[in-house]
Amino acid sequence: MRIAMGVEYDGSRYAGWQTQRHAPSVQAAVEAAVAKVANHPVAVTCAGRTDAGVHALGQIIHFDTVAQRSPHGWRLGVTSNLPDSIAIPWAMPVREDFDARFSATARSYRYVILNRPVRPGVLHGRVSWTWKPLNAASMQQAAQFLVGEHDFTSFRAVQCQARHARREVRDIAVHAQGDFLYLDVTANAFLHHMVRNIAGTLMAVGSGDRPVGWVRDVLQARDRTAGGITAPAAGLYFVAAHYPERFNLPPRPEPPCFG
Repeated sequence: MRIAMGVEYDGSRYAGWQTQRHAPSVQAAVEAAVAKVANHPVAVTCAGRTDAGVHALGQIIHFDTVAQRSPHGWRLGVTSNLPDSIAIPWAMPVREDFDARFSATARSYRYVILNRPVRPGVLHGRVSWTWKPLNAASMQQAAQFLVGEHDFTSFRAVQCQARHARREVRDIAVHAQGDFLYLDVTANAFLHHMVRNIAGTLMAVGSGDRPVGWVRDVLQARDRTAGGITAPAAGLYFVAAHYPERFNLPPRPEPPCFG
């Protein structure tokens, strides 16, 4: 039987999703918890790997098992064997052709920026922060240069292992609410550090350090050194993976909002 699960986690305690030899990872914790409930070793596949310090509300995994458990049993059993920073909001049996990674047609991320003179206290590790006043309207205008299918070499990490840098950004938007700015990006797939590099580049526009049209120039340069900084991981959330309706998965979660 193939089981799919939703996974949410606070990534600040982990070296990312993927299992690491000498550091805690979300994947290792989830696989250990699932194995306890299944009573056999389990390898899980996720919709999208996240880096150290990155959070998730709508990570999706699948795994195969011979264990017979109800969806309620999977959800509560796995969650009870996980650290407090990881939870399983839902679990369900799925068709054998479902693949958490390859069946996904798009992924959505939200980047959260606290924009005030004083750094965060309660939200430390959960939002990014800059004291420079940011103009959300300028950032929104500049972000539209990234919509469509492009070579995103200027927005990929130097150590990115993807075979090519062509990705399709289907929607990108920036809006302000109180002291917070929210950057929402949906694409068919993402490169290593892509959202964080987009955020850093747009923040340079929002602060007035760069003009709106600079983002178009950065994109066309196909050179990582042409862009802005890599924004901190703390503000990044994997919000959702998108799948065809035939898989009948639960509704996608709402993105985080602090304003």
